[in-house]
Amino acid sequence: MTPSPMDPRPSAKKDRIDALAQTAARGGGATTAVKDLHVGDAGKVKDTGGVSLIASAWARLRRNPVFLLGATITLVFVVLALIAPWIAPHDAAERLPELKENLSPGNIPGPMPGFPLGSDEFGRDLLSRLLVGARQTLIVGVFATLFGLTGGIALGTLAGAFGGWVDSLVMRIVDVMLSIPSLLLAVSIAALAPRPSQWTLIIAIATVQVPIFARLLRGSMLAQRSSDHVLAARALGVRRGAIVFRHMLPNSLGPVIVQSTLVLATSIIDAAGLSFLGLGNSDDRQPEWGQMLGEAQRSIQDYPHLAFYPAICIIVVALGFTLMGESLREALDPKSRR
Repeated sequence: MTPSPMDPRPSAKKDRIDALAQTAARGGGATTAVKDLHVGDAGKVKDTGGVSLIASAWARLRRNPVFLLGATITLVFVVLALIAPWIAPHDAAERLPELKENLSPGNIPGPMPGFPLGSDEFGRDLLSRLLVGARQTLIVGVFATLFGLTGGIALGTLAGAFGGWVDSLVMRIVDVMLSIPSLLLAVSIAALAPRPSQWTLIIAIATVQVPIFARLLRGSMLAQRSSDHVLAARALGVRRGAIVFRHMLPNSLGPVIVQSTLVLATSIIDAAGLSFLGLGNSDDRQPEWGQMLGEAQRSIQDYPHLAFYPAICIIVVALGFTLMGESLREALDPKSRR
């Protein structure tokens, strides 16, 4: 049989023969060289052990500058959101005397000592409101993604595990939801609430994300249904519930978890959009970046910085989650590995 060009054994044998030839040509040390070699060692390849998918992906991610940039942005955002009440220079809801004395209908104080970003139109510290708003934005994005992920896993598991009429019914519901533009659907759901609140945003955005997770998980589970380990479990008489929850579902969650990082960025943008339209929390004592954008529209011509700061925060954070999610998808996808 002709050796495969990828087989390292012919190269190893050739190296040993060349080493013997060089030793014999020099003379004197030929006997020692031959004694040190054993026929049984010929053709053997050193066993270096296997590498798991997670370890292999992490080895690539550590060398990926795009992932490192996205992870750094995300980590800074999460840390600032968690510790915002303790590091904010002032109370985000308090109208400060130092700012109010310079505040007038035609004048909003800009940066000054003790207030690096100046005031908003009501005499509140803009930097403190941005920091506290990071926490509210994170809460909306995380909870909306978690609820959407839970609903998508439930529908995707039903469709992928049972198939038949159950799959057809679930997928037709998903198709109807996907046929409506996501922002329009979110606005319609949020408008049904008698009083806009933070939970209105979460429910509206989570509902929009459900069909995305459901379709993705259903496709992964259909691929698992024909895999060897699932067929073997069926042949051994394992119950359907055990096959679904112990074999199919755990092996199908990888793409869904990666997608959740991308959806988190979309959730933050959608939350900002709904708050900008006045469908979010109306209490300005709990600032949120989208809400701050909406408030800044009243004076954006004369004071564009009031809209610039929350807008750039939304863009940078969404970019961080997107870069991290795309890098994770590339690292875990066998077709994209380099």
